[in-house]
Amino acid sequence: MGERTESTNGVETRVRTLAAPLLEPLGVELEDVQWGGGRLRLTVDTAEGIDSGTLVLVTRTLSAELDAADPVPSRYTLEITSPGIERPLRRPEQYRKAVGSPVSVKLRPGGDGERRLEGRLVSADDESITLETADGRRTEVRLESVERARTVFDWDRPNQRRNGARAANPVAPKEGSVA
Repeated sequence: MGERTESTNGVETRVRTLAAPLLEPLGVELEDVQWGGGRLRLTVDTAEGIDSGTLVLVTRTLSAELDAADPVPSRYTLEITSPGIERPLRRPEQYRKAVGSPVSVKLRPGGDGERRLEGRLVSADDESITLETADGRRTEVRLESVERARTVFDWDRPNQRRNGARAANPVAPKEGSVA
């Protein structure tokens, strides 16, 4: 939830307003829009994950519309990307989707206590999140105090869903097979 200029927020809002309805018929969700340094990055995903063919389709669809609508005040490079296995968390709705997932949070300087927190995200709303550490301690964090946050993929949990949470019905390996 970093400090950004009004023009940056304005560009991101205009692009989000233009792009989201174009992606919906494709079954693609607009996860994030970031504008800065001459780069316009749109992060997209689907319920099944994203593949290179879908990224190409999204790029072609959005590129023409962005050229026609011209929501960016200068030249830019368009980048369409997936959220990746460890997803950045920047907006309240992203935190809500990650409830149940292990997360890493870096707080802004100047607060009391640790600046780096890790734990399972147990709740999230528009103002704050609550983390539970491995020892069961819960910490509430105001979103305005977060410098950076992301989900953390646990390589030792093969049945983990893309957002980091454990799958509801993990499939056990067949008897005699190697897991």
